Amino acid sequence: MNPITKYTSATLLTLGLLTGCGKDFLYERPNDQVTDANFYRTANDAIQATNAIYGELITAGQYNAALWGLGDIGSDISTTGGGGGGDGIEYQQLDFYNIPTTNPVANRLWGSCYVGIGRANIVLQKVPAMSIDAAIQKRCIGEAQFLRAKYYFDLVRAYGDVPLLTTPPATLNDVNIPRTPVAQVYAQIEKDLTDAIGNLPTSYSGDDIGRATKWAATGLLAKVYLTENKLADAATRAREVISGSGKAMWDNYADNFKVANENGKESLFEAQFISGRNQWTQDGPGFSGNEFFGPRGQGAVPQGGYGFNIPEADFVAGYEAGDLRRDATIWKPGDVYPDGRVQPNSLPGSPNGYGCKKWFVGKTNTNIWDSELNIPVMRLAEVYLILAEAAGPSTEGFEALNKVRRRAFGLPINTASARDLSGLSGDAYKQAIWRERKYELAFEMDRWFDMKRTGELLTSPQLKAKGIKTFNVVLPIPQSELDVNPGLRQNPGY
Repeated sequence: MNPITKYTSATLLTLGLLTGCGKDFLYERPNDQVTDANFYRTANDAIQATNAIYGELITAGQYNAALWGLGDIGSDISTTGGGGGGDGIEYQQLDFYNIPTTNPVANRLWGSCYVGIGRANIVLQKVPAMSIDAAIQKRCIGEAQFLRAKYYFDLVRAYGDVPLLTTPPATLNDVNIPRTPVAQVYAQIEKDLTDAIGNLPTSYSGDDIGRATKWAATGLLAKVYLTENKLADAATRAREVISGSGKAMWDNYADNFKVANENGKESLFEAQFISGRNQWTQDGPGFSGNEFFGPRGQGAVPQGGYGFNIPEADFVAGYEAGDLRRDATIWKPGDVYPDGRVQPNSLPGSPNGYGCKKWFVGKTNTNIWDSELNIPVMRLAEVYLILAEAAGPSTEGFEALNKVRRRAFGLPINTASARDLSGLSGDAYKQAIWRERKYELAFEMDRWFDMKRTGELLTSPQLKAKGIKTFNVVLPIPQSELDVNPGLRQNPGY
């Protein structure tokens, strides 16, 4: 089977894997096989094909492994943990910046993004030509545009120049293309999100809750503009979300991370997980973090806990006194597990006794080793912080920043308090916002990307001590990709 046939066949096969709606829209399997010849005829076909694009969000190449491996462990807030020695060697390589071109985490991220992009490209080729309900057609196109933009955003931030594919390949030459400059990739991301905003509904009901909305696309576009330092555009899009989405911040920070509140009032978009499938896998449908991050060997989670993704001591020490986000995010010595036992002072892989608590579900009657807890890709608090940074040290900027801070200390979000910051300017203002992002969004798998954007990646004392080098601002292109695509070139230093 030649590479094109293999690629096309694999993509077509995935289209039948994901049907239905709601959280379960990702997991029900059809009874009949489908081919390109008998597919793309009905509205349900278009929905199934679109659902397949979402599927990569819950794999080891995205929120089930790669993004916490890079976004958390590769940053200054976390270290590998685990059982030591060769346990989790791929995460240790990211942690201490000794990253080979065969690193599985880097390889999975690349591969997963391109699988998602491939599925989106097929939808964007096929669905516009279908004679189906216009509203469903428009929505499916918008979902594909949003998800393609999301996957390219991950790629361009992680690897720099990447091949830009916007149509399904027809020949080998269509696959083996060189890397596209970053600016062109960002231009496509902006276009996709702008188009998605015009195509997506503002909200969903019933089983469709969890799909991408106009406000998810607008929020992501604000984040893209911030990453590109297009501050006026970032502020404009952030304001649109805040004023038009109808979203509001939970009064209690920890409420963002409860199964009962998934896709709730603060959420703009989440990776959708379910549990109880009785299987060990990081490729969905359940989130592996409950077990991987659970205190190692303590029995607080079904399989005992693996103790990976351990908060760094200096990160924990950096919480301000009274910051309620700490206890929602960090296991610390003396914390009491649901069964009444106490977190010890030291754990394997965690000599200070810390652990990542934010994604803890514990033992329920639905999870064997995974959990159904969704991962927020974007929530309203981040949009406020985007506005604060983009608007600068102004009345608007300070108020956006202080809304997030007030909630962190258990204070009314819209009432001024002694915790408010004001009077800062220049670098001091930016540093305050970057610090707030660090603690507000901790362990939401984005810290490495933030550090790269702000320049902190190469100035962090913690990462310098771990051996970070200048070329580590991007990941290596997977060796397996270089082996099959003569048009690719490796990032310098790898």
